[in-house]
Amino acid sequence: MNSYSRITGTGSFLPPRRVTNTDLVAQLAAGGVETSDQWIVERTGIQARHFAADDVQCSDMALEAARHALKAAGRDPSEIDLIIVATSTPDMVFPSTACILQNKLGANGCPAFDVQAVCSGFVYGLSVADAMIRAGNARCALVVGSEIFSRLLDFRDRTTCVLFGDGAGAVVLEASETPGILATDLHADGKHVGILCVPGHVSGGVASGDPFLKMDGQAVFKLAVGVLEKSARAALEKAGIEPDQIDWMIPHQANIRIMQSTARKLHLSMDKVVVTVDQHGNTSAASIPLALDHAVRSGQVKAGETVLLEGVGGGFTWGSVLLKM
Repeated sequence: MNSYSRITGTGSFLPPRRVTNTDLVAQLAAGGVETSDQWIVERTGIQARHFAADDVQCSDMALEAARHALKAAGRDPSEIDLIIVATSTPDMVFPSTACILQNKLGANGCPAFDVQAVCSGFVYGLSVADAMIRAGNARCALVVGSEIFSRLLDFRDRTTCVLFGDGAGAVVLEASETPGILATDLHADGKHVGILCVPGHVSGGVASGDPFLKMDGQAVFKLAVGVLEKSARAALEKAGIEPDQIDWMIPHQANIRIMQSTARKLHLSMDKVVVTVDQHGNTSAASIPLALDHAVRSGQVKAGETVLLEGVGGGFTWGSVLLKM
């Protein structure tokens, strides 16, 4: 019996429309909101992001990322026996985006469900898939993070609308006789619900409440840096690995300052941190698999290397996955 799960393929998708800071500044100025490329870069590290077209759904982007991951793994959709989609921007209230993706892939019959942990969603989803494979309930899982956060943004609020973008990333996770995922660590604390949320809801056929993303940036920053370090150290301790044995850290791509602070607390050089936030912005649950696929396909991350994935998001949720590529 296989005791481990291992990533055998990665994939990603970015909408064709690339929006630079200059593009966004001009758009905001037309609506009476002032900001600048310098202001955005200094505070976030973001230079550009991608926005999905109006007719594109979360499952459409997930499908493209999944196809790339399956091709990289040398697997056919019929071989997938578990589908998990991490998203906060599903196609519809129900059924799950995972079920919609399953049908588009033609992988019908296996379990398929969504995970909603916002920016930590991919880490949560990967942990669940790992547990199911280790328990013998799956052998070949597809784990996807896909988000269209541009539809949750208030373009009158420059503190949030400059941060986010759209995209999807995916991995194929398979049963293995050799170690792949070494340790996972997940947490949540609901008392922090209010610092990062979209408080709107649907009732009686009417969308009510505030439909836009709300964030207390300073509170999120302070909490994120602390919990990410603790979660990373917990995963390392479970695996019996020291921080200096990490080859790469791939954090949630929210803000370059959070990434720098976390790396500093773990005594990791930024040379060991995969950074895509400058070109992708914050793509929530898609950010880690997008960055992972970019790093694998560029040759940055190589087979056999030790990689730490970590995410933090609304809920407040956070977690880490330590793995061997």
